[in-house]
Amino acid sequence: MDYSNSERCVMKFIDRNFVRRDVLQLGSLFALGLGTADLLNLSKIARADEVGLRLKPRSKSCILIWLDGGPSHLETFDLKPDAPIEVRGPLESISTSIPGVHLSESLPEMAKMIEKFAIIRSMTSPLGEHNFGTHYLMTGYKPTPVLEYPTLGGVASHLSRSQTVLPQNLAIPDFQVGGGNLSGAGYLPSNHAPFSISGDPAKPDFQVEDLELAQGLDSARLLRRQRYVHQLSELNSFGGGSKNSFSDLDRSVELVSSPTAREAFQIDQESPKTRQKYGPRTIGQSCLLARRLIERGATFVTVNNRGWDTHNDLITRLKDGYTGAKKPVGLIPSLDLALSGLVNDLDERGLLEQTLVVVMGEFGRTPKLNSAGGRDHWPRVFSVALAGGGIRAAQLIGASDATGESPADRPVTPSDLAATIYTLLGIDPQLELKTTDGRPVRLTPHDAQVIQELVG
Repeated sequence: MDYSNSERCVMKFIDRNFVRRDVLQLGSLFALGLGTADLLNLSKIARADEVGLRLKPRSKSCILIWLDGGPSHLETFDLKPDAPIEVRGPLESISTSIPGVHLSESLPEMAKMIEKFAIIRSMTSPLGEHNFGTHYLMTGYKPTPVLEYPTLGGVASHLSRSQTVLPQNLAIPDFQVGGGNLSGAGYLPSNHAPFSISGDPAKPDFQVEDLELAQGLDSARLLRRQRYVHQLSELNSFGGGSKNSFSDLDRSVELVSSPTAREAFQIDQESPKTRQKYGPRTIGQSCLLARRLIERGATFVTVNNRGWDTHNDLITRLKDGYTGAKKPVGLIPSLDLALSGLVNDLDERGLLEQTLVVVMGEFGRTPKLNSAGGRDHWPRVFSVALAGGGIRAAQLIGASDATGESPADRPVTPSDLAATIYTLLGIDPQLELKTTDGRPVRLTPHDAQVIQELVG
């Protein structure tokens, strides 16, 4: 039998959270007079303590372009044209409008608008494994087996004041980053994990599957099932259980029931000219969809671009895209079109100053090419690019040494970067949130420092 998304949510909720004796206690719950409204009011009171510590935001939203696998800093934002060939690699450097600042030959559009960017060339981390490095960059904390920390997007969603029906934390096409072991919500309620689009916006038949009602299911039936799950959830929370699952269902029901939400994902409403600005490939159309979502009130959108784990065939994968390509369509040219299209589009719409754009992956690549014509994992130094969101642009922050092996100046940690992103979003990086067992945890470690060059 085929089940709708809502039916699967109900069954999963019951399987995960209840046993037979729980269901038999529904009458006891109602006898106490405890209702859903009471539970929601208590939740709001508890949450008020967490949202009280706010800064003046420079940015309302953030688009994170995640280069999954670890992008080579030596082929993107930190080329070494004077280094030996085994260090500098096969790509040439090109000048930009900022004297002394050079980028990859495969980033010509970004080079033309470099004054809108700030590039950190001295990011440093000790973690060269995909899952560990991703956790560190995405949360600002080094991973520990004791606790999974929430990602930047999870925290932004949890503390968001946006009134839109859209989820506040979304991932395009999904959140399978760094090996796929990161939930995104960490110790926060699961409804703050990224809402995965689960589709390729570059395909002609693109649609978000969770936004369509199953055949034979109308809105009235869906709402009845939602109320049933709320009743079960009341029982579960009365017994000390979690309400996460019914929050997940609420989010799904709101999306399915809202024409406004469905319209936000309809990328085919964009003109051919606008779509062309971003490039035809998945990363470009994903960035365009990200713009549509933040324009309609989403707080944090992750564009997940896979394939940057270039241990071999570096020139083909990063520049050409495929053997014999007459026009480069590899990872870097596709990023160039997507990033320049996004930043220019945001600027033209008056959204750039209130939208922070961050481009990063979990680490960089080795300062020497390997025998397979690629580069291996290298977290000791790498680069991150930022634009918009009230940052001080048109600058380089820090530097790597002559071979791109280590920071030569102004080392910046993922904790520092997280503290800076939170600050730009109006969230105090010293704010404490509570784990499920009531333990307070700071948003960033005690040694995290805001990058003052960015915030001024």
